[in-house]
Amino acid sequence: MEKGGVKILITILVILVIVAGGVLAYKIIKDKEEQETSGTENNIMIAGLDKEEEKKEVQIYKGNDRPIAVMIDNHNQAWPQAGLNQAYIVYEAIAEGGETRLMALFKGVNLEKIGPVRSARHYFLDYAMENDALYVHFGQSPQAESDIQKYSIQHINGIQEDGTTFWRVKDKYAPHNAVTSTEKILQSAKNKNYRTTSTKESVLNYVTDEVKLEAGQGAVSVTIPHSTLQTVEYYYDEENKVYERYARNKEQTDWDTGEPVTTKNIIITMCDNYTLNDSENKGRQGLKNIGTFDGYYITNGKAIKIKCIKEARDEKTKYQDLEGNEIEVNDGNTFIHICPTTADIIIEAPTTEETTNTNSNTNSSTNSNT
Repeated sequence: MEKGGVKILITILVILVIVAGGVLAYKIIKDKEEQETSGTENNIMIAGLDKEEEKKEVQIYKGNDRPIAVMIDNHNQAWPQAGLNQAYIVYEAIAEGGETRLMALFKGVNLEKIGPVRSARHYFLDYAMENDALYVHFGQSPQAESDIQKYSIQHINGIQEDGTTFWRVKDKYAPHNAVTSTEKILQSAKNKNYRTTSTKESVLNYVTDEVKLEAGQGAVSVTIPHSTLQTVEYYYDEENKVYERYARNKEQTDWDTGEPVTTKNIIITMCDNYTLNDSENKGRQGLKNIGTFDGYYITNGKAIKIKCIKEARDEKTKYQDLEGNEIEVNDGNTFIHICPTTADIIIEAPTTEETTNTNSNTNSSTNSNT
């Protein structure tokens, strides 16, 4: 082969090598870009899943903050109260003289004012224990004082504090004007070496999908008479899907904001109270709350009958439908009313449905009280 031909062949080979190298380099770069793109898409998908999962997480009860249970004064001279709308559960039960007392439970919230705070009653300890809550009160009955020691309740008593955890406001009169805050409570708990975290599951079986109680009876208004003095009424706000609270024919509002007190869920437990035979003769009450009791679960304008089962003072109450299944509870705040078996509870349906007076139904069923 002539020299010129060799040079041409070598040139062609060099060009082919360069082209092949370019093609190979292009393929490598392209594959890398596709991998990076695929990774980005996967990350986006994962992020999307995370956001979706976050949306489905129960909001009313999450995190490891230990619940805080605060005794709230419910005398009409104590109205309006502060903090009820931020509580995940509010228990209402009879105290004495026909008055009721509230116990509001908070978890993972920061509130500058809670109250008015009032004294402890021993049966409220049962519900503080089942929520694994730090118990906050301002004074106590002799029975509560005894049981706090008996059950080793971690508690903060305003009577025993140094004046920094609680303070008295000037726009109400004593004993209806002692208030506190979550910051002050947690500081006091820290000073006492109390536990401020909890991994206990909630008492209520919250779900993220909306519970509609399709088979339930209509419940656009609910009347709950705790006594001849204290009757609570709830009216359903269909637009916001919550119940507005009234007591003694007066709308209940927040102390600072003036907004209505509302709740997503209402639970009623029918069990009897009785007058204690103690040396002080102040008419203090006891509560027959260990056993199986009739009740109601009310949400989204509907109501169903349930069973409320509490096997021991420090065990969680089980809320079951009449088939024995644990009820699902909407992700929102709940008022739990503990009232006598003779209470003339009225659940009113929309005008197209029949109004139900539950007194005869309740009394005809069996309570296995102990």
